[in-house]
Amino acid sequence: MKDGKMTTERVRYRGLMMTELIVSLTVLGTLMVTFAISLDGFRRLNYYQFTRQRCVSAAQATLDSIAVTGTAINEADANRLWPGVIIKIDESEGTGQWKGLKLISVTAGGAALNKKVEVRLARYFSKGDIAISKAGNIPALQER
Repeated sequence: MKDGKMTTERVRYRGLMMTELIVSLTVLGTLMVTFAISLDGFRRLNYYQFTRQRCVSAAQATLDSIAVTGTAINEADANRLWPGVIIKIDESEGTGQWKGLKLISVTAGGAALNKKVEVRLARYFSKGDIAISKAGNIPALQER
């Protein structure tokens, strides 16, 4: 009887161990799937932020180039420095306390996976500082 009782206990413990193994593997698998999904979300957020930063950089560099040289960065250099970023330059008259100045707005846009990224930066210039062609390009600073 003593041997029969020990055999029964062994079988019971063996079944309990198998159940614990299955449950732990299921929990581990669920954790790994959750981790993979969250990593994909972080990857998407990172790519969006990287594209947004490239747009900010392109717009700021274009405004700085206009302020210093009177011309925007040429298209070939812009495509080389910020691939996939489209830069548009707009001009308008200042209003209110900014009357008498020109507002130059630079819009830089790109695509981050399935989202559209668009950044708009603007700066006021005195009218004598820049000359805008009808095509919207800024050719050069006028001589003071």
